[in-house]
Parts: sequence; C-alpha cells; structure tokens
Amino acid sequence: MELLTKKLIDTNYFGKGDLIFKGKNSFEKLNVLDLFSGCGGISLGFYSTGKFNIAGAIDFDDAAIKTFKLNFPEALCTLGDISTQNPKSFENHKIDVIVGGPPCQGFSSLNRHYKDLKNDPRNKLFYEFLRYVDYLRPRAILIENVPQILTQNNGEAKTAIVNMLNELGYNVIYFIANATEFGVPQKRRRAIFIATLKSISTISIRDLDKYKSSRIVTVKEAIMDLYELESSYSSSNIDVYEYPKSTKPNKYIKSIGFKESKHIFNHRIFYSTEKVINRMKYVPQGGNWKNVPENLLPSVRSNRHSNYLKRLHEDLPSITIDTGHSVYYHPIFNRNPTVRESARLQSFSDYFLFYGTFGQQLKQVGNAVPPLLAKNIAELIWEKIK
Repeated sequence: MELLTKKLIDTNYFGKGDLIFKGKNSFEKLNVLDLFSGCGGISLGFYSTGKFNIAGAIDFDDAAIKTFKLNFPEALCTLGDISTQNPKSFENHKIDVIVGGPPCQGFSSLNRHYKDLKNDPRNKLFYEFLRYVDYLRPRAILIENVPQILTQNNGEAKTAIVNMLNELGYNVIYFIANATEFGVPQKRRRAIFIATLKSISTISIRDLDKYKSSRIVTVKEAIMDLYELESSYSSSNIDVYEYPKSTKPNKYIKSIGFKESKHIFNHRIFYSTEKVINRMKYVPQGGNWKNVPENLLPSVRSNRHSNYLKRLHEDLPSITIDTGHSVYYHPIFNRNPTVRESARLQSFSDYFLFYGTFGQQLKQVGNAVPPLLAKNIAELIWEKIK
C-alpha cells in the first residue's frame, strides 16, 4: 500500500502551505549550494539560522532530490550525475557557501595536487566537487565525511584535501564532530572540513566551543511526545497521525523548529512478525543481542557488533541512526523506530517532510547530516564571513 504522506505529496495536497519552507531570496543573506545533498540535512541546518538562502542542490537519488525540492521549493534542484552538470547554471545565484559530502577514496599520495586529482578515476566525484568550488569561488566550504578519513593511510586523504583547497586559495580546519556535543540526541561522529577564502578571518577549532550544547539531550526528550500515538496504531501502512492535543513541546522539540500542526507525518508504525517480537522482548533498554536466547537468534556467533539488536535507552542519546533501522529497537515498544522518530533523533523538524517509499525515507534519514549540527557550524561560518 502506498504511504499516505507520499500520496499527499504526489497529489499536491500541501500546495504552498505551512508545512513547506518558504521565503524570498534576500541580498542580506548568504546563498548555499548543496552538492551530494541527499535529502538536505546540511541545508536545513543552514536555512534554520535565518541567515542563509538555499540556492540549489545536486544528487543522483531520485527520492532524496524530491524530498529536497519539496522542502526547499525555491532551490534549483538537479537530479543526476554531478559530472554531467555545469556549475555555470548557478553563476547568477552568487554562491557564498558550498556544502556537501563528496566521496574521498583515491588519495594514494601525500603529494597530490588539485591538477592531478582527476587522473585517478576513484577521485572523480571529489574532483567534481572541487570543480564547482574553483568555478563559483564561494567564500566558505563545508565538507563532511566519515571520521576514518582523518586517519586512514596515515592521514593521506586529509592531507590531500587540505593541500588542494590551499591551492585554490582557502584556509582549512578539520575536526571530528560528535553530534551530542551540539544538542543532537544521538552519538554520531563525523569528520568536518571548513574552508574559507584566505581574505576572510581564519576559523579556529576553538571558535566552535561557544556553539556547543551545555547538556546532553536524551532519546526520551526527542520522541516521548509521540508515545501516545501507539494507541492509534493500525496494521495498514498509515504514516500520518493526529498530533496528541494534550502534549506540549519540550525544550529540544522547540530547538529544532517546532511549528504548530495538527498532524505528524512520516510516522508509519510497523510491528514485525511474532518471532521477531519475541526476540525483542528479551532486550532491556540499553541491552543488545547478548540478552536474547541463542535459539531465538538467526545464527550463533560471538563477534556481533554491540549495536546489533540494541534497544535505545530513554535516558541516553541514541546510537548512530543508519539507513535501515532494522537492527535496533524502540526504547519501550517492541518495534523499530519510525521514520519520524528517527528524524527526531537526527534533529529534523516535524515540518520537514520525506518523500518516497518507507525504505527510501529510512535511507534518506540515515544518510543525512544532523541539521542541528550543521546549524551550529553555519552560525560559525556566518560569524567569520560577516
């Protein structure tokens, strides 16, 4: 059965209503181009500061780019291979910031230079990212990637990225960002590179300190208000529910942009087979596969990852949200988290809608950079540019 949210989107049910981002471009704001954009986690973070316009996005995932366009209707969104696109199409947008997570797989020498990058086919996509930087000359750049990029092969990829951006006229800093430090209720570590034109004040890692959260946000704070919807569960693929009238948003929900709405979207509640549910019943909050009797596990192994069959703990941040969500459990119900619950743990606002099938939505959420993390980095970039 088709998900109701997708059906409403396809029939233009939302029109230009309150659930979709709106806002005319302003010369006072900075324009952002999102490459390898996914559904738009970084863009949402920049947009939510009120200081950036989202000018455009490029991604090869059809459902993800439709989600991006839905939430940023004024952006120039392109579906396809970035190598076939021309950066000249964004020339009139005066791009101030380029953001994205380009693959970085083929850095095999510390002596790589920008001009040599395209010689290795594994570097094709990163070269395309730099092609846009070189042509559009943004004032700032944000690159995110897996933490291992800073250490693998003795840090060769890290060194190459810094050297190439230096050659293009940028100062660069890099660091590991843990999302929990920025108010996201999730343990998620990402490598972050921030580059600014050499004519702009140099950014220091210490500059980030004032944007860090003073407390840890828990799973319970992120999703507890949705618990009441469990009583409305039906076995059909319904993913739109009426928001509990008795519930008031807490500090965290307000921090990610709470907006009064009568409905919660992308909240398909799914209960698996009796066999899987019986397995879940053995796992306490914070527990994992080790709490499940061996005869209920699909195979007998002693080297499983600690997050396998992990039940989230209400009083702690979530483990890293991935693209499938089938191997970890809701803190109190014997099911996996919904798309909306996962989006909450990623710090997406409820009025950010996800397009596509159930699996496509889960993939989009799991691949995204937490918007609240991106928002704090955006504030720092704004501070240095302005």
